[in-house]
Amino acid sequence: MGAYILMSNIYSAAHRWKDAAKLRIQMRTKGMKKTPVCSWIEVRNSVHCFMAGDESHPDYDKINEALNVLLEQMEKDGYVADTDQVLHDVEEDKKRFLLHTHSERLAIAYGIISSPAGTTIRVIKNIRVCVDCHTAIKFIAKIVGREIIVRDNSRFHHFRNGGCSCGDFW
Repeated sequence: MGAYILMSNIYSAAHRWKDAAKLRIQMRTKGMKKTPVCSWIEVRNSVHCFMAGDESHPDYDKINEALNVLLEQMEKDGYVADTDQVLHDVEEDKKRFLLHTHSERLAIAYGIISSPAGTTIRVIKNIRVCVDCHTAIKFIAKIVGREIIVRDNSRFHHFRNGGCSCGDFW
């Protein structure tokens, strides 16, 4: 299954949308399903799971508002969304929105609005953090003045003061 997903991503990155679509159809025909991408955060002894674009959380409106405020400040500070990371054939605005609602960003925003200022935010993600989210989290950590630790399937990332412990290599 991993080879199919990798090949689909390669086709998408090369803007070969029809080839990627054919491969996804083959995967469905063979009964293959991708594992949903999830990020988890524990707040007040309760674990919260977020998926990309997930609006089902009871505090979604507050989470979205926090993300919008952060995005505005990030853009003032020089952040530019890396829409090349979005492997879907959609318009640029939609690509920016898709990046903005990745699971780790939802979890981090929830951590920010649900915990005291200065508290370290800890998130676990079941796949690798994308390049754009890695950049965004560096901005977020600096803006909110918190350490943000994200464990992806590759390593621990300790974001602090606009940098990451991985030195942007992971």
